[in-house]
Amino acid sequence: MSLKVVVVGAGVIGAACAFHAASAGMDVTVVDRGPVGAGTTSRGEGNVLLSDKKPGPELDLARLSRTLWDETGEELGRDSFELEPKGGLVVASSAEGLAALRAFAARQAEAGVRTEPVEHVHDLEPHLAPGIPGGVHYPEDAQVQPVLAAAALLRAAMARGARFRTGEVVAATTDRDGRVNGVRTAAGDTVPADAVVNAAGTWGGELGRRLGAPLEVLPRRGFVLVTEPLPPMVRHKVYSADYVANVASSDAGLETSGVVEGTPGGTILIGASRERVGFDMTMNAAVVTRLAAQACRLFPFLRKVHLIRAYRGFRPYCPDHLPVIGPDPRVPGIIHACGHEGAGIGLAPATGALVTAHLLGCPWRGADPAAHADFLPDRFFASPGAPR
Repeated sequence: MSLKVVVVGAGVIGAACAFHAASAGMDVTVVDRGPVGAGTTSRGEGNVLLSDKKPGPELDLARLSRTLWDETGEELGRDSFELEPKGGLVVASSAEGLAALRAFAARQAEAGVRTEPVEHVHDLEPHLAPGIPGGVHYPEDAQVQPVLAAAALLRAAMARGARFRTGEVVAATTDRDGRVNGVRTAAGDTVPADAVVNAAGTWGGELGRRLGAPLEVLPRRGFVLVTEPLPPMVRHKVYSADYVANVASSDAGLETSGVVEGTPGGTILIGASRERVGFDMTMNAAVVTRLAAQACRLFPFLRKVHLIRAYRGFRPYCPDHLPVIGPDPRVPGIIHACGHEGAGIGLAPATGALVTAHLLGCPWRGADPAAHADFLPDRFFASPGAPR
């Protein structure tokens, strides 16, 4: 009899977990209180990046995920989720910043990332502002359409026998030994399971609590601006070098850095902001103004372009800025897959493969639990006062 797995969350992480588990022959049910990809997944830019990650466990997972995105594109069709291997261009605003950027890129290159120092950035992006001293090109950076990606992965999982049902999970059910044997929904239904995957995104901490395995997963609000459709003007994902520092920062205050990229539909996406304001979804005009100004400094032609909308959402992050992926030692049968912050889209395929490897007890599609032990939830339970 195949392993029964309930994946809670139908964002891109949950969909990737369902896809890989179903591909491995497991009996998969995905449960979400809303439509596919309606949460954090729908509020992202679709980044599949290596350029913003320092050497270490997250970069290792990102490199695997980049390979798996290509394999997924071959299997499901790149156009089904707009996979674009466009590459990224990180630019510096000063000679000192350029030296720091290239030193960072050199460390990434030693870890296996393809990096190409660029002296004449206008050869790659003709519409960039004058005076930029240089940058680094990352040919492996890519982009997907997040909701289409989640839908394509879940559709492929269902073609392999998975099921999707709408409902809010309120608790886990356990046997006499304390092992999970299902989940209970708000409607009073019980869905049987040998394992439950917490892929609830920003709500991963709350779902963990309901399942008896609480985690500290916190929201970090971010805004994205969208322009009117234009002829192709921005060829790569382009961002300023300070974006990397902002991603890794633990500051609670507002942080912004210029990020600009085009989409297949002709619109241009502008980011990125980060601030810890709890689950406050209030529109903040000052953030929009700051992001627009930073984008215009990178690409002056944007000053004459209309914004058609701005959207915001929450990036789910853990205090150490690494996602939690793996079995919870407190409740047998619970496996976490959350806390990816702004890297969830890019890390989704590798996360799904790693969760499946944990379920199988052996490597799967290049994901080896022994090689990715830094993501295990155990790391939070070794010190006094850790959630129990």
